[in-house]
Amino acid sequence: MKRFNYKAKDKKTGKIIKGNIQADNEQTAGRLLLEQGYIPESVVEEGAGGLFTKAKNRVTTKDRIMFTRQLATLIGAGLPLSASLRTVAEQTQGKGMKQIAEEIITAVESGKSLYEAFSQYPDVFNGVYLALIQAGEKSGTLDLALKRLADQEEKDAAMMSKIRGALVYPAIILVVIIAVLAFMMIAVVPQVQNLYSDMGEELPGLTQFLVNMTEFFGEFWWLVLVIVVGVIVGCFYAVKRTPMGRRVADSFKIHVPIFGALFRKLYVSRFARTAEMMLATGVPMLDSIQISIDAVSNKVVEDEYSKTLEGIKGGKSLSESMQGLEYMLPLVPQMAGIGEQSGKIDEMLGKAAQVYENELDEQINNISTMIEPILMVIMAGLIGVVVGGTLLPIYSLVNSVAA
Repeated sequence: MKRFNYKAKDKKTGKIIKGNIQADNEQTAGRLLLEQGYIPESVVEEGAGGLFTKAKNRVTTKDRIMFTRQLATLIGAGLPLSASLRTVAEQTQGKGMKQIAEEIITAVESGKSLYEAFSQYPDVFNGVYLALIQAGEKSGTLDLALKRLADQEEKDAAMMSKIRGALVYPAIILVVIIAVLAFMMIAVVPQVQNLYSDMGEELPGLTQFLVNMTEFFGEFWWLVLVIVVGVIVGCFYAVKRTPMGRRVADSFKIHVPIFGALFRKLYVSRFARTAEMMLATGVPMLDSIQISIDAVSNKVVEDEYSKTLEGIKGGKSLSESMQGLEYMLPLVPQMAGIGEQSGKIDEMLGKAAQVYENELDEQINNISTMIEPILMVIMAGLIGVVVGGTLLPIYSLVNSVAA
């Protein structure tokens, strides 16, 4: 399907409107416009667009949440789907989301279901989103499904924002450490070298090492810069484009000190919360668990959680299938077991997710307190080495002169 920009006149109002439409060719696009009550004046295929156009029209999480919540509100108020979509599209501010909303309207008005229309944009609407839309359409609870989606995306966005915020403080401290070390190496160490040269004395071993380091970075700074940039770009490419790189990064997340425990709780709560939404909307058990596993977004954890599917297919209950998994925290299978006995498994999984979300919130708020002593020790050690290589030789030289 190609995308076309059109300019057309509304048969009823006579107003000129502009928009986008998807079709196989210009003739089909014109016919679709006529069927919608518009008289096409121009239909032009849209260009592919370059890198900057794509970045400019990207869909942000905030835009998607606003779109979803507004659509849920309008459908819940009894407005027809097509009218709801048009109203939301008019209110959408982000260019990328607005364009997609207009194309979804075209697809729906041409006879496609909302699920089929959303499925055309897998980069914007993930598997959880599409599964809930499909379940909501089948069960007649589309507004509730959309509201659950908006609520969950808001929670996920808030949680990730808190984790990123917790990383800001350590990053600032590391920058300060590097700046102090650079100043000492550039401004202080050469002065010590000149002083010893004037006195005709041989530099101590530690001071000579710092001098050699200063000279190396001063002469080969470009090589260091190329290596650092190359390593960063290489790691980024490996993580984003290669399965092995992604797996190494995902394994690092769940095993790194301090933050590993945070990520494990994040993945468990995400799994349980998604399973709650899926089961509450009427999605079958196996499909719900599979989608919940995919929503985790960590290949190492996903592979471990996939054993749950094998257990269910083998005749075990969900709670039994989750027991003993390496990265599955114990409260989830326990609450699932209670839910199986009471017939409220979705509700119990939601409560388990809430417990870990609350713990995660508390730990993130305390993370600066946990990391600060470690960073202080690292800073003291590094600066101590530089100070030891600069000030102590000066004291030693002064004492020798005084003697």
